[in-house]
Formats: sequence, structure tokens, C-alpha cells
Amino acid sequence: MKKFDIPEHYRSSIISTIKELRKIKDPRKKDFTPTELNFGPVKFYIARHFGFCYGVENAIEIAYRTVEENPGKRIFLLSEMIHNPGVNSDLQQQGINFIMDTEGNHYVQWDEITKEDIVLIPAFGTTIEIEKKLIEMGIPTEQYDTTCPFVEKVWNRAYELGEKEHTVIIHGKHNHEETRATFSHSVRNAKSVIVRDIKETETLAKIILGILPKEDFYKIFSGKYSDGFNVEKDLKKVGVVNQTTMLATETQEIADLLKRTMVDKYGEENIQDHFADTRDTLCYATNDNQSATYGLLNTNADLAIVVGGYNSSNTSHIVELLEKKFPTYFINNADKILSKKLIRHFNIHSKEEITSDNFLPTKESVKIVLTSGASCPDAYVDEVLSKILSFFNNTKTVEEVIESFKQ
Repeated sequence: MKKFDIPEHYRSSIISTIKELRKIKDPRKKDFTPTELNFGPVKFYIARHFGFCYGVENAIEIAYRTVEENPGKRIFLLSEMIHNPGVNSDLQQQGINFIMDTEGNHYVQWDEITKEDIVLIPAFGTTIEIEKKLIEMGIPTEQYDTTCPFVEKVWNRAYELGEKEHTVIIHGKHNHEETRATFSHSVRNAKSVIVRDIKETETLAKIILGILPKEDFYKIFSGKYSDGFNVEKDLKKVGVVNQTTMLATETQEIADLLKRTMVDKYGEENIQDHFADTRDTLCYATNDNQSATYGLLNTNADLAIVVGGYNSSNTSHIVELLEKKFPTYFINNADKILSKKLIRHFNIHSKEEITSDNFLPTKESVKIVLTSGASCPDAYVDEVLSKILSFFNNTKTVEEVIESFKQ
């Protein structure tokens, strides 16, 4: 896989070394058991796969190269490059200005931007409407488009589904930048509807089967379907794609449910005419991160710490999985660990930061699961690990632990 030129301060000495050793031992990534780092009084279980993915590293490389190659030029980003506050802050310090927030509200108006300026498209991609707007303004986009290739793969698949007169069911959060972009690309060639989760899909299935009246569709999915959507006509042939940061297992569950629904309505012998298999659009990095998280669930840890941006969808899903078994603390950097007792962390349910006391248990050996989202630099995980180690006496050195792991 391509090596990207990303800033040194995002690279780590500990986590990167562990990842490289695991890659040597398991190059095909068949083993998703975590890496155990035993420092004596504290033991870490490090996920097999986490951190910057291909799309994120590609986006960061393009952004920094753009700054370097265009001194004196005004450079803008449509919105956050990725969902990590540290990375976005770094880009702003490089002189990059954000045009919009994640909801599409403008910081900078279009009439303030000229064709002499550079506009970067973030890793999530953008809508066809915004692409056309930039072209009309005379602003080149191809060179500064950091859209993840796996997101583009979803768009291409949606287009193919439309060519075969399938309606595209998009598994995603309707207000997320990536889902807004995917919906925009999908509706150019296909009827489309967004489902948030399996629960909404169950409702959609009941509408398809006539268990619920078709009128319910327009109320329940208001703002989530394409113009001119006809329930009777447009739900006869379907295919599923997803926002690439959603839980892959839930996307598959949604696809399986809709396939069963079509079998129930049209018969097994006719399924090929009513349902398209689209599992090939699932993002490899999201899949790997989630498989590695399931590996963490097989440990007997005391708690879990997840590092990443609070508005990061893929990171939130990792938290959801881990909190089913462990007390789980979602933080965006090591500064949130206030002391050996106190931690400031994000509650994904109430959508607020809270402070918890006595988060590290008082026992002879504390076992901690540690991982991060796809938009989190490994260096941030290093800092969390090092800060926790500083609370314990008589720990083994990092060098000792890594050396023992090599053996």
C-alpha cells in the first residue's frame, strides 16, 4: 500500500512500532486478537487495527502539499477535512480557512471567494451541487479533491444500481457530510432513500410488504428520500450502500433484512430481479477497525479508552461496541485524563463531556483496552498510553515491553 507523506508530529514511536511488528507477523490481517503490552502494574490491550486509514492519510498529504506549493495564496476547505479537532486545528494554523461547518452553515460566503483562491474538497467528498458551484466560479477542483476513493466507490456503485433501475438504500446519518454527498451523487441516476439503522429499515420493510400504509413512508422518511419518490413503484427493486463509517455489520444486517423482505414479497426464484448484492462497497478500514474491536471484546480488561474526535462516526461506533462490555471512556486527547482518578470524556448518548471519578481501579494489575478511530493520529494514542503509565510506579520501560513483544 502507498506510503503517505504526513507530518512527523502525527507519527508515533510506540504504536507505529507495534503496528509494524504485527504487520510482519500477520501480513494478511487474519489475526484480529489485540496486542498485549504488559508494563507490570498496568497492562494494555492494543487493537489489531486502528488509526489513520488510506483516505485520511491521502487527504492530509494533499492538504499539506497544497499549502507548501502555494505560498501567498488563500486556501480554503469546504468543511472539516476529517472529524478530528487536533488535525483540523493544525490545518487552520497552516492558514487554511473553513468555508462551512459540518452542518453546511457558512463561515465564509461564496461571494468572498474568487477564482484565484484554492478550495480543498474534504475526505468525505461533497455534493454535486457544490462541485458545480465551484466550477461555475472558475475554481479548479480535481487537483485539490481529497475525497476518499472508498467513498467514490460507493458513488459509482449507486450509479450502477440506478442504471439497472434499482432504488438505492443508503445506510447513514442523513445530516453527515458523507451521506449528504452520497445522496447527492445517488439521486442523479436513481431514486434514493436514507435509513439510519436497522430499526428504520424494519419500518421500511413493513411499508414494502404493505403491513404499514404507504403514506407512513413520506412522514417517517421526510427529508431522506429523492424528489418524486413513488412508494408503489420505487421500492420494487433495491440495493444497499452505506456511509463508509457506519457499522459494517449493521449495513449487512440491513441488506439481509431487505433481501428477505423481497423474497417474502416476490419469491426466492425472483430475488435477482428485486435485490442487488452490494457488499463489495464496504470500506476495508472500517471493516478492519470493527473486526479489531470485536477482538478487544474477548479480553478481560477493566476498562476501555477510545481516542478520537467526538463528531467522528466511525469512532462513536467503536465506543458503542466496547461499552457493551467495559466502562468505556471516549476522549479526544491525553489532556482529558486529568489525574489518576479523574477523566473528562464524551458521552455519546447525551452528546456532552462529563467528568468521571476513580476511572482507574485500585488493584495490583490494571488492564486497559486502548484504541482509536480512523481519523486519529497514532501519536495521540502514544500520549494517552504514556500519561497513564506516568501514574504507576515500577513500570517496565517501553523499550523492554516492545523487545519482549518481538520475541
